[in-house]
Amino acid sequence: MSILFSDVYVYDDTATSGMFGPTDVLVEGDRIATIGPDARRRFDERVATRPGRDHEEHREIAGRAHHIVVPGLINAHFHSPANHMKGSMPSLPLELFMLFESPSDPELTPTPREAYLRTMLAALEMLRTGTTTVQDDAFLMPYPTPEIIDAVMQAYADSGIRASVALDQPEIPEAEKLPFLRETAGGDLAAALDAPAPLDAAGLLEAYDYLLDRWHGSHDGRLTAAVSISAPQRVSPEYFGALDELSRTHGIPLFAHMLETKAQRTLMTKQPRFAGRSLVHYTADLGLLSERMNVIHAVWVDDDDLELIARAGSTIAHNPVSNLRLGSGVAPYRRMRELGIPVALGVDEAVCDDSVNLWGVVKSAGLVHNVSGLDSDLWPTAAEVLDSLWRGGAAALLRSDDLGAIEEGRLADIALLDLHSPAFTPFNDLRGQLVYCEQGASVRLTMVGGRVVFENGSVTTVDETALLDEARELFARKLPVIERARQAARPLVAPYQAMVRQSAAADVGMNRWIGPS
Repeated sequence: MSILFSDVYVYDDTATSGMFGPTDVLVEGDRIATIGPDARRRFDERVATRPGRDHEEHREIAGRAHHIVVPGLINAHFHSPANHMKGSMPSLPLELFMLFESPSDPELTPTPREAYLRTMLAALEMLRTGTTTVQDDAFLMPYPTPEIIDAVMQAYADSGIRASVALDQPEIPEAEKLPFLRETAGGDLAAALDAPAPLDAAGLLEAYDYLLDRWHGSHDGRLTAAVSISAPQRVSPEYFGALDELSRTHGIPLFAHMLETKAQRTLMTKQPRFAGRSLVHYTADLGLLSERMNVIHAVWVDDDDLELIARAGSTIAHNPVSNLRLGSGVAPYRRMRELGIPVALGVDEAVCDDSVNLWGVVKSAGLVHNVSGLDSDLWPTAAEVLDSLWRGGAAALLRSDDLGAIEEGRLADIALLDLHSPAFTPFNDLRGQLVYCEQGASVRLTMVGGRVVFENGSVTTVDETALLDEARELFARKLPVIERARQAARPLVAPYQAMVRQSAAADVGMNRWIGPS
């Protein structure tokens, strides 16, 4: 199969204007084969040598000198299981938010069909807005089973998106994950804090064996596995080391939430096992901070933390909308870039972004750091934000040679945008309008691995209308169960709120919030 994008502009991060053209781009199989004048010639030769009905193997998509080919967007951090709950939660600090986002209730254990549909909802929204790759740090409550893993992966397979999926599951008791909580807990909560995790390390490693054996590298390499510790404070060093070894053996990313909130910063002195070390230092001392790691959030980091991350070659996954929604703070984006750390962009999850549209994250990344107190010369430029979106995203996936740019030989993960749309009319500056104006409405076509998966306003791979109808009906029935479970979690608010407030009052030597220290 060959597809010719004719008379299009091409995004080029090395060009002064951010693009060149109009020109032609030839896709053959799953790769970008040729860019420039030879693309038309090679395409015509392919057509000429395939007479009759074989012409269906070749297709031309006319750009008419007002469309631009950009790399497919890379959602470097996402949690699919909460996708059906967007817009349903008030803004709360993470530690309180999680009580209501994923309450412990057997009735909330999903069926495989529920897991499939909620994953598909995300995939459809991403493809419609030009996202071609997602890293899904899937927390599958109460724990992952082969049937639920299959449902999640099958949704990604059917949709046509490129997906890297990990199993985000803590494996130690709640009391060991959070500061101050023992001091505020009483009665039944005190006992629950020491309850074992729903599945132990051995069981979780069996789930990873299944994920790797069944799905890693399937569908022509479009679906891959990653590994996730969730966060260093949520797992034992032994389990952390076992997942790092899987990451090393298979050459796959390792996801680790680190220092997302101020409460997590206080762990260094409130949990004896950290012995005065931040979560980054603790991980480095274990020998587990590596070039394969995605350090997720990194809001309450200091210079020492960032220098360790830079030396290790890790990537930071920046989630500015989620950090705003949960009041986590503003990450030190400028310092990350000064140290040469690759920074990727992520939605986090639909329940704390309220969409799976990465363009909102792009715009937020271009705006929120303007209130950091830094001189305006140090605010992020549109070019830097787009570098995080594409080059940073590719680095997070450990695929810098394959993704994140429109270049010959790279995977044909492409979004085609209409420059005659409102976001680009009048046309002033490509990078500025991509970051500050575009919201996904200009996307006319999305291609993953040389296959057109969204075009003419519709996802081409599945019956979108039927899936959406089914999801509406199924999750409407589920909503009362979710509400009952949230009501049951309310007695936990007071002790968790006390923990959050004690953390907020602690002196940690920095402030990542806007306003007084």
